[in-house]
Amino acid sequence: MSASVLYDAPGPKAVVRNRIYAVVGSLAIVALIAVSIMRLADKGHLAPEMWDIFNYAGIRQNIADAVLATLKAFGLAAVGSLVLGVLLAVGRLSDHKPVRWVATTFIELFRSLPLLITIYAIWVGFLTDYSMWALAAGLSVYNGCVQAEVLRAGINSVPKGQSEAAYALGMSKTQVMTTVLMPQAIRSMLPTIISQLVVTLKDTSLGFIILYPELLQTARLIASNTQVNGQYPYVSTIVVIGTIYIAMCLLLSALATWIEKRGRRAKTGIKVAPGVQTPSIPMVGAVPDSNVGGAGGAGPTDGGAAGAGVTKG
Repeated sequence: MSASVLYDAPGPKAVVRNRIYAVVGSLAIVALIAVSIMRLADKGHLAPEMWDIFNYAGIRQNIADAVLATLKAFGLAAVGSLVLGVLLAVGRLSDHKPVRWVATTFIELFRSLPLLITIYAIWVGFLTDYSMWALAAGLSVYNGCVQAEVLRAGINSVPKGQSEAAYALGMSKTQVMTTVLMPQAIRSMLPTIISQLVVTLKDTSLGFIILYPELLQTARLIASNTQVNGQYPYVSTIVVIGTIYIAMCLLLSALATWIEKRGRRAKTGIKVAPGVQTPSIPMVGAVPDSNVGGAGGAGPTDGGAAGAGVTKG
């Protein structure tokens, strides 16, 4: 057994006890779901007539329009939050104290306010006749503050040696931020950025408070204006609209995963040119190898001559 950082590995008795707890907990959850389904069936919420309303062309068109309205608000909020997040992150890291104080105050203020209050205040105070822009502005302000903190954490995680090297090369602070720090921060914090975009997509449901015809508002209108067997189809409407929300969030998460994997496979850096083999040039005054061998061979001859001289003497 290998011990974990947080706790020791459980022993045999603990393993058996944990398995019993898991089985009992699973059975309790299954029983709770079964009781809920039975209660809903007894009250007629699961009757086929409750689900046939989605075969009507008018209701389908309303849901399609609501999906389009939700995606419009999300698209505006996503772009606005990312742009505002970059500006606030750069402002909070500025060397000028007034700029840094303004950015910090803005971030802390709107992160502390409930998003619903921000959306409602913008709608009542500035954009009463433009509910879509009020929703997008409220989402952009709140999520832009969150994205700013995410980007700031990513910028601070880049090793300081890279910015110091860029400054040593004569680059300005703007060049260092845009070409060295920000690209690495975005790449390292991409999963968190996409996760916050998923939250932004789900928060578009708050548009019902300003009567924006997004999915939740449309679901409320469908369920409250359609009566089947003397009851309102709230359960079936919630299930259908919830499934659409889950599908959109899963598609956005899949897109984020694909972008992250593609970024990991991307070839970065400077391509090194292949080496070129140059012919060797003999040094001036060097003795060729053949002459060296000949000179070595002349040794015995000289020695023989010397020996002959001795014999002659």
